[in-house]
Amino acid sequence: MSDASPTKPSDGDERPQINVRVTPTFLEQIDDVWQGRGFNSRSEYIRHVLRDSVENPTFDRDELSALARAEREIRDGETYSREEIIDEFDLDTTESSEEE
Repeated sequence: MSDASPTKPSDGDERPQINVRVTPTFLEQIDDVWQGRGFNSRSEYIRHVLRDSVENPTFDRDELSALARAEREIRDGETYSREEIIDEFDLDTTESSEEE
């Protein structure tokens, strides 16, 4: 998937080079995005995306799956409203209403 070989950029720091294979369609999407967002090159954009994903991790695969499942349940009407839960479990919401 990747091949690391050292390169020497103009600033003197040695950085490994990686090669990534993508489909032509995905490459077109990448090119549309980096050009549309004002990056100077595809490599600059990819470095930005990789750095951002490492520095600001958001969701892992399990969390994304759970979100997708929840969206499906909402779409299919498999969820309950707050009022339905209060009625179903005969909850007294007087205290929580006063705190809000």
